[in-house]
Amino acid sequence: GVPAADAKVDLDTLRATGALEAAINWYRAGTLATDAVPAVTVPTLYMWGTNDVSVGRIAAELTAEYVQASYRFVARADGGHFIVDQYPDEMARLLVDHFRAHA
Repeated sequence: GVPAADAKVDLDTLRATGALEAAINWYRAGTLATDAVPAVTVPTLYMWGTNDVSVGRIAAELTAEYVQASYRFVARADGGHFIVDQYPDEMARLLVDHFRAHA
C-alpha cells in the first residue's frame, strides 16, 4: 500500500552498501523484555493499521499498559505497517490534533 515513489526511496536507501545489514542488525540488537521497557510518561498517540503484518492488534493495544500519560489508540482500517506513507494527510491531521491538545 506504500506509494511507488516512497517505496523506491526506501528500497534505494536499503541498496546502499551495508544499509540492509545495518537495518537487520538494529532489530537483532534490540530487546523487548518487558522489565527493560520504561514507562512512557508523555502524551502518546498510537496510530496502527489493521493490515499491519509486523505488529498485530493485540501487541498494538497492549502498548497502552506502558503509557502513564494521556493515551489515544487509533486503528486505521486497511492501513499497513507503513501507515504514514499510505495515509499521510490523515496521519498529519491526527498528529496536529494531538500536538494542539497537548501543547
